[in-house]
Amino acid sequence: MGIRDDLKKQALELSSKAVEKLMADEKRAMAIANAIGKAQRGKQALDKGQEGLMKAFHFAPRSEFKAVGKQLSGLKRRLRELEEKLDGL
Repeated sequence: MGIRDDLKKQALELSSKAVEKLMADEKRAMAIANAIGKAQRGKQALDKGQEGLMKAFHFAPRSEFKAVGKQLSGLKRRLRELEEKLDGL
């Protein structure tokens, strides 16, 4: 094992001990879980609001860009396949 692997192992051990101590108290663990839940709900609300705002300004939301990107990727792949067939003729 190299020094990098040793450092990774030590960091993992230290972080797991820290999390174990942090979660040992049930009230503290519940408070952390609640905080994480609130942060996740806040992010979801922010994403939903952002998408609504984008639609209000007639901009495409991120989800539509992802769908179009996937379609474009499929078209590129199909074009490559067709070019290979034409080259073979």
